[in-house]
Amino acid sequence: MLKSHACGELRSSHIGQQVKLAGWVHRRRDHGGLIFIDIRDRSGVAQVVFNPATSQDAHKVADQFRNEWCVLLEGEVARRPVGTENKHLPTGEIEVIARRAEALNPSKVPPFYINEEQETDEFLRLKYRYLDIRRPAMRDNLVLRHRIVKHMRDYLDARDFVEVETPILTKSTPEGARDYLVPSRVQAGKFYALPQSPQQMKQLLMVAGMERYFQIARCFRDEDLRADRQPEFTQVDIEMSFVETEDILRLMEGMYTSLLETVTPDWKLQKPFPRHTYQEVMDRFGSDKPDLRFGMELRDVSDIMSQTTFQVFRSAIEAGGVVKGLAAPGCAGYTRKQVDELVELAKARGAKGMVTAAIAQEASLDGLTAEQVRSPSARYVTVEQWKALATRLGARPGDMMMFVGGPVRMANAVLGALRVEMGKRLKLADPNVMSFSFVVDFPLLEWNEEEKRWDAAHHPFTAPLDADVALLEGQPGKVRAKSYDLVCNGYELASGSIRIHRRELQQQVFRALSYTDEETQAKFGHLLEAFEYGAPPHGGVAAGIDRTVMLLARAETIRDVIAFPKTQTAWDPLFDAPSVASERQLRELHLKVIEDEKPPAAP
Repeated sequence: MLKSHACGELRSSHIGQQVKLAGWVHRRRDHGGLIFIDIRDRSGVAQVVFNPATSQDAHKVADQFRNEWCVLLEGEVARRPVGTENKHLPTGEIEVIARRAEALNPSKVPPFYINEEQETDEFLRLKYRYLDIRRPAMRDNLVLRHRIVKHMRDYLDARDFVEVETPILTKSTPEGARDYLVPSRVQAGKFYALPQSPQQMKQLLMVAGMERYFQIARCFRDEDLRADRQPEFTQVDIEMSFVETEDILRLMEGMYTSLLETVTPDWKLQKPFPRHTYQEVMDRFGSDKPDLRFGMELRDVSDIMSQTTFQVFRSAIEAGGVVKGLAAPGCAGYTRKQVDELVELAKARGAKGMVTAAIAQEASLDGLTAEQVRSPSARYVTVEQWKALATRLGARPGDMMMFVGGPVRMANAVLGALRVEMGKRLKLADPNVMSFSFVVDFPLLEWNEEEKRWDAAHHPFTAPLDADVALLEGQPGKVRAKSYDLVCNGYELASGSIRIHRRELQQQVFRALSYTDEETQAKFGHLLEAFEYGAPPHGGVAAGIDRTVMLLARAETIRDVIAFPKTQTAWDPLFDAPSVASERQLRELHLKVIEDEKPPAAP
């Protein structure tokens, strides 16, 4: 080894020892004779002093060093002079008195600062990702990712799970998103697909008798990107035989609890994890991944609004819709401009409008007067009705109430988005708390209005609740699934279900999804046949590693916890991918490129 110690491991216990350090020049300071070099490797930073009286040759070499040069240094560990210690560094009590120095490789001036945490254009960071990863924040994120994945592996291994690798080149099957296709050279005109998840493979492993499987699985989905989504992502994939929903929830709660308590103990953890039905969280929070660190819950006020003379809301209720509301604490003083911004947010989410009502700070709900409620709809609502609305929403003097009317799904979505927005603005969520919960009993199917058919809400292999199987034929929209999500702080971290393991029920679900017998056999014949060979009851879950690390690292996007991510247009600026294939490659793959009339999206 060129180095005897890691830079960040040196402590006062090493004083007097001869050490060899190798790494990068983090910072260079020339103090008129003495040269100080902070040398950095993955473990941290150590200060090295070059004194011409100690070694003139080493001092001469160090005089050439600049930031980010790769260097090799030798010297003796010494205690820093009294008053010069750096309490902010683990190595701050010591320094290395250099006796030898060597430049292993000089460096050009980097395109951005590496030794300072400054706002840097993300495109530049991705283009020079190998430099970006040298920055302590990115380095720490990747080290944290390693520790999280290792903990998950160890946790599952200790519980008798077997890690099994499944293929990357597989068959295209409908599982909710668009596939990435890979053309076959040796079988002209045929394509592999990159797996959206190893769903069918892990089920087949249960048929094969593995009983407990897991995998750190790479998954691929050709879909529009956002801050917490990439075209390729990593999940810990888990499948178990002879289990019910509660068995899997307990496993996940144990894994995440031990993960936080062991790997990231600085987080406050709320436990045990509560269980909520899908219908409950949609009614209360307007989202199937609610942030439970604060209240501000949605409430149905249709019964009260139906007694008012406000025709807009009365019409919405008469049309089969609802009126729902929430109370934003301390927002009665919002300006017209601030209220208009919230109304526009509601409209962007599908509402035709939104009604607000501010309760004066000096008001008393018991003695509330009409003058103490500021609302554009004040003339349609009596004082007694305002009192009832405030009581229902839990509003207090100084709060602002917000109301949306229309179809239930739209009202929930709009107020759910407003709840999240107001939670951010008012900083209601404790930034040091991880609030986990399980959401269960999702709908099995959802209506595809564009294609006029039912789609699988989770995936087509999810088992319906036993009590709802009879509804598959006549009322498929009412069927609930044996599916569940693990959510935390407004994010979905894991999703899974108990699977169908009998051929007859699986075919019944395929029929509800409008697959013909021919389509079913072509796409899923192998799985249906496997179910005829003693397939056990089984279920599983997949937890997103990228999102988990993003939350625990307090990162802004999952791109900050992935070594080489894509941009939001699915482009890799470092490797310039995707790129144009050569004519020879296209001929070998029996492909021809048809130019799109529209220009491609900018990287």
